[in-house]
Amino acid sequence: MSELQKEPIDLYFWPTPNGYKITIMLEEVGLPYRVIPVNIGKGDQFKPEFLAISPNNRMPAIADPDGPDGEPISVFESAAILQYLGRKTGKFYPTDERRRVEVEQWLMWQMGGLGPMAGQAHHFRLYAPEKIPYAIERYTKEANRLYGVMNKRLADRDYLAGEYSIADMACVGWTRVWERQGQDPSEFPNVQKWLERMTSRPAVQRGFEVKAEGEALDLASNQDAQKVLFGQTAR
Repeated sequence: MSELQKEPIDLYFWPTPNGYKITIMLEEVGLPYRVIPVNIGKGDQFKPEFLAISPNNRMPAIADPDGPDGEPISVFESAAILQYLGRKTGKFYPTDERRRVEVEQWLMWQMGGLGPMAGQAHHFRLYAPEKIPYAIERYTKEANRLYGVMNKRLADRDYLAGEYSIADMACVGWTRVWERQGQDPSEFPNVQKWLERMTSRPAVQRGFEVKAEGEALDLASNQDAQKVLFGQTAR
């Protein structure tokens, strides 16, 4: 077990692009962790014990028994978790202010742009019960624009912030499922090369291999799961 960690971190997880951000980071830094499945198709995200650490009823979340000053802490929101783990370990999240700003810009770009827009493209292209041409075109084009931004950024560097960082970990889960977003990677050769670099990293490979008990869930055909995921209201 890592000298940094007395007990495993509990990772509340489901195999999605956001969930994989955290398995990749934990594998990269070598911290021990225990996967606690949050079956989002069955409504596990609404259980009181999960809401106690993730009030937005979204995974991933972590509970670290060895938090600041040795006291337990829980963290929700994937970017906040990446930043917390980066500060905790001193890895992949620079302490130098200029370099840190570079990382944070691209981390927030993913959180506010790539993730939400790619997610909407996924939804309207694959899951919406009614095919709405305007919505499909709108989000497919916006995802395309964002890939173009990323492609331009990677024209003269290997990683988004120069050196490999949590910003890259945040993006890789979304870009590797480009086909769901209606994108053609050949349009974005720099992104394609970056994705090859990312997926060749052993820790990234291990992160993507993490499973959750009972994860066999085909959203495209499981209407009950779609009702849970896409029909959520305040509870």
